[in-house]
Amino acid sequence: MLIGYARVSKIEQNLDRQIDMLVKYGVDERNIYNEKITGTKANREELNKMINELKEGDIVVIADLTRVSRSTKDLLNIVDMIKSKGASIKSIKDTWLDTTSDNPYNSFLLTVMSGMAQLERDLISQRTKEGLASAKARGRNGGRPSQRNDKTDIVKMLYDKNYKIIEIVQKTNLSRATVYRVLKDLGLR
Repeated sequence: MLIGYARVSKIEQNLDRQIDMLVKYGVDERNIYNEKITGTKANREELNKMINELKEGDIVVIADLTRVSRSTKDLLNIVDMIKSKGASIKSIKDTWLDTTSDNPYNSFLLTVMSGMAQLERDLISQRTKEGLASAKARGRNGGRPSQRNDKTDIVKMLYDKNYKIIEIVQKTNLSRATVYRVLKDLGLR
């Protein structure tokens, strides 16, 4: 039986593309396990449930290898757990990820290609860290610009005039938490 697995990292992300790919491949939508959790978490409830419920001869189908794993070690461990159930795994996009036949070349390719994917992720991470360090050295910090410093004087003035917190929030367009942080920084709360 074909069993599907789809995963996205964040709640606001959408699983539709992966589910459409799996259904088009031939997986019954009722046999698709899906979850919204980062791939770096070792304990993924739906993945674990799927592996536990696998029967001999089942084929786990994924859209691509990044949906099931974020590291070579993790991928090889998951593949071993699937194989220990007498099942196999197949990726739609990464055609080299196919353990449906007992071909030694497939095992070799699985190891080499998952290592290449891990290398690519590590290089992206390294370049991102280098870019952030370079920007920081030039006085630029990542993230959203803070409105907190720009409105400190306004918050203080309104607070000194006995405005309620909710009124300060409405007049400054700051969040309640930010207003409280500004007041705390000023020693007023």
